Amino acid sequence: MKTGYVAIAGRPNVGKSTLLNKFMGVKLSAISRRPQTTRQRVLGIDNGPDYQIIFLDTPGLLDPTYALQEKMLKIAHRSIEEADLLLFMIDAKVGITLEDAAFLEKNKKGRVIGVLNKIDLMEKEGVLKAIAQFHRLTAIEDIYPIAALKGFGINELRRGILEKLPEGPAFYGQDSLTDQPEKFFVSEIIREKIFELCGAEVPYATAVVIDQFKEQPGRKDVISATIWVEKESQKPILIGQGGHKMKAIGSSARRDIEKFLDRPVFLELFVKVKKKWRSRESDLRDLGLG
Repeated sequence: MKTGYVAIAGRPNVGKSTLLNKFMGVKLSAISRRPQTTRQRVLGIDNGPDYQIIFLDTPGLLDPTYALQEKMLKIAHRSIEEADLLLFMIDAKVGITLEDAAFLEKNKKGRVIGVLNKIDLMEKEGVLKAIAQFHRLTAIEDIYPIAALKGFGINELRRGILEKLPEGPAFYGQDSLTDQPEKFFVSEIIREKIFELCGAEVPYATAVVIDQFKEQPGRKDVISATIWVEKESQKPILIGQGGHKMKAIGSSARRDIEKFLDRPVFLELFVKVKKKWRSRESDLRDLGLG
C-alpha cells in the first residue's frame, strides 16, 4: 500500500485547483480564470486498490499585501511542510521564474516533482524548452508536462507520484473523499460564482459565511449564506440593478450545490458590509483562517 500527503503548490492561477479536481474526478476546489481564487487548503483523497494519495490544494504563492494574503501564504507553507511530496506547478507559457527557483531551493526538503501545466497552448519545441529551463534552474529530475483542464498527462503524473510515496496503511477510509464538511464546499461554490460573475475588485473583497445548513430528508435542504463585502459601494455592484446579479449568482450556485450534494436545496443569499474584514484577525478566524 502506498500512502502519503501530496501538496500542490505554485504561483496563483497556474492550475492547481483544476489539477486536484481532475485527479479526484469531482469538483472540490473552486476555480476561475482569476488568480487567488483558492484561499484555504482543500484536501482531496484519491483512493486506489493499493494506494491512497491525499492531495492538498494550496493558495498561490505570492508576496502578501494584507492580512488575508498573509494567512493564505502561511497555509500554503504549512501544507508544503507537512506533505510527503511536493508537486511544484508552473504555467508552461510563463516558465519557471528565478523567484520560483529560489523558493524551491529554500523549501524542497523532501521529494519534489515538477509539473508543467497548460502545454496544450504551446508548440512541442516550446514545451521542451520549458522543461529544460525547469531542470536547469532547479535540478529537479522528475518533470511532467500536463494539460490539467483536458486531463492530458494526469495518469502518468499519478504513476510518478506513486513511485515516490512511502509504503504504509491508509489514513482514511476507502470511501472518504475529503476531510472538510459539506458546508465548506457550499461556501466555496458560492464564492466561485462571485468570481465568475463579478468584475474588478469585488470578488477579492468578498467572503461567504454559511448561516444555516438544514438537512430535510424528503424535502429540500435549506441553506442561508451571507456574503461579506468591505465597502458600501461594493454592495450594489454585487446585488446588481433590480437584484439581477445576485439572482444569477444564487441560481448558478444552487445548481452546482445540488450537483455536489446530489439532492435539492433552497438557497438564500444576503449581502453585508464588513469593513476591512481582510485585515481583521477576528474576522479571518471566523472564516477558518486563524
